[in-house]
Amino acid sequence: MRFMVIVKTNEDTDGKAPSAELLAEMGKFNEEMVKAGILLAGEGLAPSAEGARVVFDGKESPKVVDGPFTESKELVGGFWILQCRDRDECIEWIKRMPNPEGEHGEVEIRRVAEASDFENMTPEVAELEGRLRAQSAGEA
Repeated sequence: MRFMVIVKTNEDTDGKAPSAELLAEMGKFNEEMVKAGILLAGEGLAPSAEGARVVFDGKESPKVVDGPFTESKELVGGFWILQCRDRDECIEWIKRMPNPEGEHGEVEIRRVAEASDFENMTPEVAELEGRLRAQSAGEA
């Protein structure tokens, strides 16, 4: 099972550079996950001031809203994609995540949906999805 681990930030920490200590500890943690064979991807994100949101509202043209998103209570600061046996294993790994400053924080764990999770997935769309995944991974 693949899981997306969403590391949240907030108005006070969005755009604030992580300390050298946090970067070093996160590097060690990432190395542990690589050695365990569970880390598929992981990145920090630039501040929301550099971002944009595209808002869809019915049949109207999408509206672009430029950052920063100071009104948001659920900004994403970074993410990991982990391959774990199950949700419990993913949770156990994330409970070990470094927090050297002892700050309040929140990390969300969501299972990545597979084609088989969608009851309306036709065989044709499933085949297309598989082909596109292979192409994007450089396999085809």
